[in-house]
Amino acid sequence: MTNLATLYQTDYAAWAQRNAELLRERRFDELDLEHLLEELSDMSKSDRRELRSRLLVLLAHLLKWEYQSGQFSERWREFDGRSWRSTILEQRKQLSDLLKQSPGLKGVLADTIEATYPDAVELACDETGLPLENFPEHCPYPYEQVLDKRFYPEPRA
Repeated sequence: MTNLATLYQTDYAAWAQRNAELLRERRFDELDLEHLLEELSDMSKSDRRELRSRLLVLLAHLLKWEYQSGQFSERWREFDGRSWRSTILEQRKQLSDLLKQSPGLKGVLADTIEATYPDAVELACDETGLPLENFPEHCPYPYEQVLDKRFYPEPRA
């Protein structure tokens, strides 16, 4: 095990700093490539997990907005609408920030929405008590609408 590999196990911050110095100095043969590759891979996985998690919550709330809000009294709808709107706004803001920090995620956004949608439907069903059949089989919102802070689906009666 190299000194850098040992440092990775004992002092991550020092390991990262040393690898950054070696990169700046173009001393590539001294890098701890095994752990650098592992860290880069984990960063990508972490970003993708966050993308999926935020889309899950956002899609479920868009579905609840469209399919449940029309069923409640005006007073209850006003209260819950604010709560749902707040969650939708927060998820969109966090997604926007994530996509700015990791622009490569834009290339997987549409596929991630489609892959996440069935779980969002399940979450919406669990939270609303509505049957699965009430919701479309495929995501009815293109990614542009999902991310558009002005878009809210028209509530169904």
